[in-house]
Amino acid sequence: MRRRLTKHLKIGKAAEQHALNHLKKSGLSIITQNWSCRFGEIDLIMLEQETVVFVEVRYRKNTHFGGALDSINQAKRDKLVRTAEVFLNEYPQWLEHSCRFDVITAQPCTAQVFNLDWIQDAFET
Repeated sequence: MRRRLTKHLKIGKAAEQHALNHLKKSGLSIITQNWSCRFGEIDLIMLEQETVVFVEVRYRKNTHFGGALDSINQAKRDKLVRTAEVFLNEYPQWLEHSCRFDVITAQPCTAQVFNLDWIQDAFET
């Protein structure tokens, strides 16, 4: 049985696709999308020259409860790092590359168009 996407999930997926298109236009190539393991999921795994970039895309309709970047607490960071470690162990061909964690925050501009803010090397590992 296929799960129906709620309106919120549909918007989140559209924001993620918008972020992916933005990264591709900026010269990054995609390794994989929505990679998951028992520890969590990474929205986008990209390659920028010799750097593997793990990207978390955060959508927020508004900033009443804090911005999208504010929603990434230490526990979420730890989860992303652990998930990236599992990815690198499963795909050792990427171990020779440097790695970084980026965050793309998305806020609605118009229907299905988002204002993006790309924070490179968003947190230390």
